[in-house]
Amino acid sequence: MSGLLSRIKAFASSPQGRKLVAGGKRAASDPRKRAQAQQLLRRLRGRR
Repeated sequence: MSGLLSRIKAFASSPQGRKLVAGGKRAASDPRKRAQAQQLLRRLRGRR
């Protein structure tokens, strides 16, 4: 499991990972996108 976490950390610190994180933060600050994500999570949790 620690191998997976180290690979995630390495990706997050790479230029491509930083770009992806910045895009995620930008999307999270948009109220419409946030509502879409919450709706998706509600649907996924309801299937269990």
